[in-house]
Amino acid sequence: MAVRSLAYIRVETRDLAAWRSFAEGVVGAAATPDSNEERLLLRLDGRPWRFCIEKGGQDRYLCAGLECPDEAQWQATVDRLTEAGVALERADAATLAQRHVRGMVSLADPAGNRIELVWGNVVAGTPFVSPAGVPAFITGEMGFGHVVVPTNCYDETRRFYKELLGFGDSDEMRVFFPGGPEQGLGMSFMHATGPRHHTVAVGEFPAPSGLIHTMVEVPSIDDVGLALDRALAAGVHISSTLGRHTNDKMISFYMRTPSGFDIEFGCGGERTADWTAVTPTFTIKEDLWGHKWDFGT
Repeated sequence: MAVRSLAYIRVETRDLAAWRSFAEGVVGAAATPDSNEERLLLRLDGRPWRFCIEKGGQDRYLCAGLECPDEAQWQATVDRLTEAGVALERADAATLAQRHVRGMVSLADPAGNRIELVWGNVVAGTPFVSPAGVPAFITGEMGFGHVVVPTNCYDETRRFYKELLGFGDSDEMRVFFPGGPEQGLGMSFMHATGPRHHTVAVGEFPAPSGLIHTMVEVPSIDDVGLALDRALAAGVHISSTLGRHTNDKMISFYMRTPSGFDIEFGCGGERTADWTAVTPTFTIKEDLWGHKWDFGT
């Protein structure tokens, strides 16, 4: 009885045109027609949208849509949250229609990160065609990728995702920065019931944009390399060079979005069919190779 995947994210921006140029020309997402001119809906697959970019007064991440596979599992999760005293706001019909879901409650984790817990797989009914020629994004029952959110209450936030939303441990690591604490800063990678190595991760450090990063996955290293070329040609800040992670084996690079957080663009992520047969790991070396960081400004 748990979350299965990341359905979508919502983002605020002061510049919708910059987001559209970045999303279509660099990421390869496809903008979809929308009656609201103050909003940009971006497709990665057969869903109506996976990114909702909303015009506002700030550049920031707003929330993640975490999806349960059916109404029964969604309701069981809602019941657990209610019993634990978590404040929930049930969506009205207009919000459900905009999100293209059949059920939704809004809530916050202990660090204040906003979540929309949803169920109901609505399909667009038209094929996804990338304006940048990306052949496909790896989505389906795994969702569109993952999010890494900040927390100032690391242990409490981990317990929230595991005990109330049904996530399981995939990997934990300590990240060491010059001038940082001797014990390092914690990062916990947690899987949903789907096969992705992690759908949510929490990091024990601040993120002014509200999000450390989100990830999209493509079929091949060539697709990753072509995206890197597009990003460099467009003058996008490259937050990390190409590399391969130790824990989930993803080959990826990171680039800065117009709202200040990063997108990890990768391929080859590890998948697990049976989580009961997996022992969580503790990573002491973040990358097998690459991923040289430039956090910029």
